[in-house]
Amino acid sequence: MGEGLKNYSAIIPRTYILSHCDFTANITLTISNVINLNQLKGWYNKDDVVAEWKKVKETMFLKVHCYVSGPNLLLDLAAEFRYNIFSKELPSVLKAVLHGDSVLLAEHPELMDALVYVYFHSSLPKYNLMECWGPLKNAAEGKLGDQVQGLLTADKESSSPPAKWGRSPKSIFQAFFTFLL
Repeated sequence: MGEGLKNYSAIIPRTYILSHCDFTANITLTISNVINLNQLKGWYNKDDVVAEWKKVKETMFLKVHCYVSGPNLLLDLAAEFRYNIFSKELPSVLKAVLHGDSVLLAEHPELMDALVYVYFHSSLPKYNLMECWGPLKNAAEGKLGDQVQGLLTADKESSSPPAKWGRSPKSIFQAFFTFLL
């Protein structure tokens, strides 16, 4: 096991940016050893997902970032909708990473057991969350098991995770509003 960990220095840093085009439905996966800041300009206006391999105390994990809401009120109105869309589509994102970086995963099959931590970035404390989605092999299949949610802020009034998106008037408004964005 120790020998395999030494080999991780060759893959860290390793980042992924998955971009989605609403008009063409095309998905683009960029794999790099650095996060391309030019590609992330205006990240809060896009549906990009950023992921990176990290090693903490000899343990590898995949850190995933999704931008739910941010610098303007319009995105805050769509936060619940965006959170639920990211949550629903994240297994597809992870499958794209598995497919796009299949050579790395073939060389290091133990990475399939690495935990996936998802950071939902939001200016609203209710959606500013970190969730553990379990091992990569399960998270990519949508098998979350004992999903752990935690707030990234200390706001005690919003200490419960957001309810799943339903057909309430608020949610319908949010869907329509997000479509207009």
